[in-house]
Amino acid sequence: MAAISGGKTYHHGDLRNALICAAVGLATEGGPERVVLREAARRVGVSPTAAYRHFDGRGELLRTVRAHAQRMLADSMERAAAREPGADDPALAAERRLAALCRGYVGFAVEQPGLYRAAFCPHRPAGAGGGTDAALPERQPHEPEVRAFALLGDALDALARSDAPQRTVRPAAGAAAWSAVHGLSLLLLEGPLRRLPVQRRNAVVESTLAMVVTGTRAP
Repeated sequence: MAAISGGKTYHHGDLRNALICAAVGLATEGGPERVVLREAARRVGVSPTAAYRHFDGRGELLRTVRAHAQRMLADSMERAAAREPGADDPALAAERRLAALCRGYVGFAVEQPGLYRAAFCPHRPAGAGGGTDAALPERQPHEPEVRAFALLGDALDALARSDAPQRTVRPAAGAAAWSAVHGLSLLLLEGPLRRLPVQRRNAVVESTLAMVVTGTRAP
């Protein structure tokens, strides 16, 4: 997403992108609560009326920021996995990739707390009714909301395809791994673990990731 400078004259179609950039900046600074259409309009130097031509309100703008933050989270996971050295043993390689993906997940939460909170802020999709869907998301990596889950699931699929029978993956291991790293992230951001010094925090993260990897194996 291109950087936006204040006072720029916008051509047709540019203002929506400028508003999104401004809103992502607001979320980065203060989480989803800071995402307000009028403030985004002020930051790019246009009137609220002009902003409302591109977004019907705060809800639509926040949904857009939420999807952007979800993509950034998955990107962080993939970068962490790309830095992980491979292994000749397919099962070991899959375990290392799983741990690296989880490390990238937690790292994004710690380094970008505002965007992380925005990625999981409550929202109602356009046209949705009042009910909620408690089912696990479908693993379709092109959808921002489930890409992080899909990455974990793919790593577990690779682990399940390995030739080591003692490393058979537990049922619902993907949801369990996601729950573990998400819970740890929240504890580090908003819970008692937020006061840990960096060295101890890193030790807690690595210990949790080791437990995630070990816990995916069926007995």
